[in-house]
Amino acid sequence: MRPFSFVSPRTLDEAVQAMANGNARALAGGSDLIDQMRVGRRTPSVVVDIKNIPDMQRLEYVSGEGLHVGAGVSCTRTGDYGPVGEHYPSVQETCRLIGSVQIQNRASMAGNVCNAAPSGDTIPALMTYGAKCIVVGPNGRREIPIDEFFAGPGQSVLAANELLLEIVVPPPPANSSGHYLRFIPREEMDIAVAGVASMVAVDPSTKKCIQARIALASVAPTPVRAKEAEAALEGQVLTAEVVKRAADLTPNSSSPISDVRGSVEYRKELCKVLAQRTLEHCLSDLGI
Repeated sequence: MRPFSFVSPRTLDEAVQAMANGNARALAGGSDLIDQMRVGRRTPSVVVDIKNIPDMQRLEYVSGEGLHVGAGVSCTRTGDYGPVGEHYPSVQETCRLIGSVQIQNRASMAGNVCNAAPSGDTIPALMTYGAKCIVVGPNGRREIPIDEFFAGPGQSVLAANELLLEIVVPPPPANSSGHYLRFIPREEMDIAVAGVASMVAVDPSTKKCIQARIALASVAPTPVRAKEAEAALEGQVLTAEVVKRAADLTPNSSSPISDVRGSVEYRKELCKVLAQRTLEHCLSDLGI
């Protein structure tokens, strides 16, 4: 590991100033960053610890605004927060999947997003709820839809001197449910071969789908929405046949590679299976 300076700012302004170096990296839990530095994949000259900044420890559900999750809030705190389980079940599921309990106590959802791995477990669920990334830097604040946050494997649209302040997840649609499933080679603590998050909202009087969102992990250079599959659900009465047809369309939005974890064909088949199962879980929650 190359030598680096470590700073632990107490205010957001101090953190922005620390990032002005241009070769700085923010540290939330460090479960990704420290290992990347160890193997030379990341070589920052300054590591900026954001855990002690009050603005980045916000965890609040605001009526009409939705869920605010600061960049320093651990996955454990997020998953245990009542409104997360009540309004965003798939987000709760992903927070309880990342690594071990010890890692969940340190890692943050924002850190998982900023790591920008195609396999990031929290990302598909956030995409299905239309989450927004609130970014700060020397030029002020800007808002980035999470669908537009990723530029490639391990790459985001964050400038070198910017920080992710918080993730804001809008209120979910009425009569909706969301779930996330992944397939991993081991029983736990492994990287997804494929992951799928689904969210559906249904008109209770007609049983027709008002809104559908399906997002995929580990099957493209970045997490992606399965928009063709979504369109096959919206406006339809969600019968078993409709769900199966939509699930079968999910691989059309993927561009997987073959590697030691699985082949292209295997990953595409997993997209279908996981999409169907997550959709079925959603419909079960809604009494369909």
